[in-house]
Amino acid sequence: MISERLRNALARARSVAALTGAGISAESGVPTFRSKGGIWTKMRPEELASMDGFLRNPELVWEWYGQRKRIMAEVQPNPGHRALAHMEHLFPHFAIITQNIDNLHQRSGSTVVHELHGNIERNYCMECGIRYGNAEVLSMTGIPRCTACGGPIRPDVVWFGEMLPMEEWNAAVRAAESADIFLSIGTSAAVQPAASLPGLAKEAGALLVEINPEPTSITSHADEFLQGPAGTILPELYALAVAARKESQ
Repeated sequence: MISERLRNALARARSVAALTGAGISAESGVPTFRSKGGIWTKMRPEELASMDGFLRNPELVWEWYGQRKRIMAEVQPNPGHRALAHMEHLFPHFAIITQNIDNLHQRSGSTVVHELHGNIERNYCMECGIRYGNAEVLSMTGIPRCTACGGPIRPDVVWFGEMLPMEEWNAAVRAAESADIFLSIGTSAAVQPAASLPGLAKEAGALLVEINPEPTSITSHADEFLQGPAGTILPELYALAVAARKESQ
């Protein structure tokens, strides 16, 4: 049930930010990391997603990322992703902050996406920085190497122990602190520093709305908790926002 308070906020809001986590993409069939039976329960994270692991066994890391790249190329954006893309055209300022690396927001039509953990569809040479698409690296045999300098290529994702891209993080903080409404969608609110963003937004005056199938550590701090899958709730929220903004004109 969407409250009258939220309806009124949707009618008036000029700036909206949405933080998305693994839950929204799980509805598209992207395997999650921390859920029961998730990827990290099968192998130790540092074996697959760290610089030490890559230097120790690049063949294993690339075998795993090659598989993940193929899985993510086959999945499609779901109604939750598409509803967020539509919201971008509804509010004067709208930004997505995502912990996901699957590129589904962009593929659904969103253009303002701050990627905190990188993007699995991008790769780059560790020596000279030349960027490569997935088609190029997946067509290479063995460990992908730069065609210009011969250096090793790695996925453009944030590995364990690495800093978030500062430009993306700063943009995320600005979006959170300027939001009239902050949506926390499909995230466990357990991974820092992204987990601090809902609190930053609320402290700055935003209406904090959580959308999740189950309560999380931030549920008790949220102004509104909409329980259920993002693919169901977000289209309803978008439709309500359209109607509310038309009525307020």
